[in-house]
Amino acid sequence: MLTHLVTGLLTGWSLIIAVGPQNALLLRQGIRREHLGVVVTICIVADVLLIGAGTVGIGAIVLLAPWALEILRWLGVAYLLWFAWTSLKSAREATGLKADTHQRTLKSVILTTLALTFLNPGVYIDTVVMLGNLANQQGPGGVWPFTFGAMLGSISWFLVIGYGARGLSRYLARPRVWQILDIVIAVVLVVLAARLALG
Repeated sequence: MLTHLVTGLLTGWSLIIAVGPQNALLLRQGIRREHLGVVVTICIVADVLLIGAGTVGIGAIVLLAPWALEILRWLGVAYLLWFAWTSLKSAREATGLKADTHQRTLKSVILTTLALTFLNPGVYIDTVVMLGNLANQQGPGGVWPFTFGAMLGSISWFLVIGYGARGLSRYLARPRVWQILDIVIAVVLVVLAARLALG
């Protein structure tokens, strides 16, 4: 049982520890110290639900509805490019943290988090399809320990990246550092959008 749990944990980490839209948003909100708890909670709840859905067999349905993933793919491309543009705009203005924090309401942060989570087809492939299939290959007694391990991987990563950024915000909130971070985020998002667009 413990072996399956650890395997799920390591597999979950291997899929989630990458600079993607969710992680970029968590970094931003952690540095801003703005609505971080809400963003972390949404990311955790979404991943836990999607991983659980994959384990109970929803991954097969996702694979049977390629048109749904196709729609999500192009919506995701559009949203990633828009988010990249806003990051570049912020970098160009080089306003720094203090001048920019008042612009984001709780509602806009929630909508952004939901969009970056559910408009990204990669989330469904990683959590619902891949982790779901791997969980169901664990054999009797191993399915749910693996699943809980994968869930624990997501939970721990989102907490670390969000609150780690918050803890380092004193050093990361300087205008120059913020400008570099915005440029890096924009580049990563454009690359992800290109990968989505090219299938």
